[in-house]
Amino acid sequence: MKIVYLAKGKVHLLEDGKAPKVIESKFGQTVRDRAVRIIQRDAWKNEGSGARFMSGRLLWGDAGRDPAEMRIAVKSLSRSPESDRLLYALETDDMGGIFSISTCDLEEQRLFHHAKYFVEHLCAAPGHGLIACAVRNRGGTANIAIMKADGSDLKEVTEGDSVDLAPSWMPGRPMELLFQSAGVGRDSAGIYRDLGPFSICSLDLTRGEIVSLAENPRCDFLGPRMSEDGALFYISRPYKPAAPAASPLQAFKDFLLFPFRLLFAVFQWLNFFTARYTGRPLTTAGGPRKEGADIRQMMIWGNLINANEAIRAKYRDTGEVPGLVPATWQLVREKAGHREVLAKGVLSYDLCVDGSIVYTNGNAIYRREPEGNCRKLHVDDGIEQVIDMVDLNS
Repeated sequence: MKIVYLAKGKVHLLEDGKAPKVIESKFGQTVRDRAVRIIQRDAWKNEGSGARFMSGRLLWGDAGRDPAEMRIAVKSLSRSPESDRLLYALETDDMGGIFSISTCDLEEQRLFHHAKYFVEHLCAAPGHGLIACAVRNRGGTANIAIMKADGSDLKEVTEGDSVDLAPSWMPGRPMELLFQSAGVGRDSAGIYRDLGPFSICSLDLTRGEIVSLAENPRCDFLGPRMSEDGALFYISRPYKPAAPAASPLQAFKDFLLFPFRLLFAVFQWLNFFTARYTGRPLTTAGGPRKEGADIRQMMIWGNLINANEAIRAKYRDTGEVPGLVPATWQLVREKAGHREVLAKGVLSYDLCVDGSIVYTNGNAIYRREPEGNCRKLHVDDGIEQVIDMVDLNS
């Protein structure tokens, strides 16, 4: 067993007979260390007479931020085209990049980084000369992009007012991709309102042709993969519009609550200025800030999921590890018109070279053997992605 999983923005390595190991990004640590040096160098500006001089700059956020508050998180994992190496997408507040790291000696290599592009959903294959990924745009859309294995020549291969995510290479077809796609709904002023259901599409990079393979107006189809025998795998979940239809009762409720919401907004505005100039907020309720990602709400497959709701709804007395997603998130295999549900409560999965499947419900990792038997491998909190690193040819 050699499994890599992503939890709370950090990479973990899980091997037989060994305790799980966190793989730290040297580049991410370098970014944080540089911020610490800048804070130390400019400390005089926030002390004595310099503090009054800097008060205006503090108001507009020009002063250096606390390095502990910096967001440095891994967003996606993938096997590397090279054996025993892992690809990951790192994201900070100001920049995104792709890195390669050895799972043996943890030697890290930077392939790509840019302040303009934020990439995620990496996908590479052993011996393949290209890396596929999703590029998020500031307008709320996302496109599929490809780059060379060394991180050069990034090129977007889909376009339009849509969210295209989770590309994966089709076995035996080196220039064809699978991906999930959802249309963006906007009002007459062009303002984002909602996202349609995700469908599964294939893209022929040579011909530039896109074909819809699976769609359902009542379901989202996520994370498509194809096995060597041509079977299509994906996660199916019920589609829920982000913006429910307005009701007269809700409008009346909003009208009654308007004065209280206005007062709360004024209080928060005063609280902001007090914290900026005195260093202390008007209220201390809420306790200290917690480090790490908040697993109660996680952005998964381009949507926000509510983990608390899922935990309350599942596994009361079974002794099983509660998942972050409900049982309606199902891992499906489809071939020749036959549809089979392989597992329920699946947040992420990966196809293994021996025909088995590793998957996670968000709090535990399982392996499903080709015969259908399942066993629990590991338990951890807030697991977002899991991939199998075993290569039978190595």
